Amino acid sequence: MPFQHPEEVGYGHVIERYAARNDSGRARYLVLRSGRFLRPEWPHGESFARHLIDDAATITDAELEALLGYEWRSRLTAAWLIGVDRRDRFRERIGDLLLASEVGFSGSAYCFALARFGTHADAEILAAYLDHYLPRTDLRYDQHAALGALLRLDAHLGTHHADRFTRPDGLWDQWVDALPHLRGHPAYTPVERRRSTDLQCDFANGWRRR
Repeated sequence: MPFQHPEEVGYGHVIERYAARNDSGRARYLVLRSGRFLRPEWPHGESFARHLIDDAATITDAELEALLGYEWRSRLTAAWLIGVDRRDRFRERIGDLLLASEVGFSGSAYCFALARFGTHADAEILAAYLDHYLPRTDLRYDQHAALGALLRLDAHLGTHHADRFTRPDGLWDQWVDALPHLRGHPAYTPVERRRSTDLQCDFANGWRRR
């Protein structure tokens, strides 16, 4: 599906209103991408979280679709808003975007949204993504985020979807070992990938709409 600027579908305001909104001196999409809002010492954390929670509750489905139809900044923002509000009616759309991996940087937000939805259907989407992309040892897409989300879902659902990826010398180890800048990196163990997703979901769970 070709990219469409939100102006083309009558929603030209959504980029400035939701993706580029300046709560903390930097555009929202940059803060979401950096993860700085997850650090307790970040001075803008409460304000950022409150605005994010409020926007997630009030943005319309049509506005979210306009964001999802454009480039990575708007898609990343939309996926976070969808995940925070647990709008699981976007499951298929998010899954299609994750599997297509048309643009960079937004895939981790899709994985967050699926982790927030929290069902077997979401685990199956993540497993399908890993089945497709972990054997591609030449690519660093969002395999790390997908594994973290899947491990979290396994823990909550009592399932074992991730086992076939994380067994010793399995697809996860092969993928990490094939990328020199990841090999031996402490952030790329399954435990750390699960912890990263837990931090994101705990952040979303820890705030309530005003």
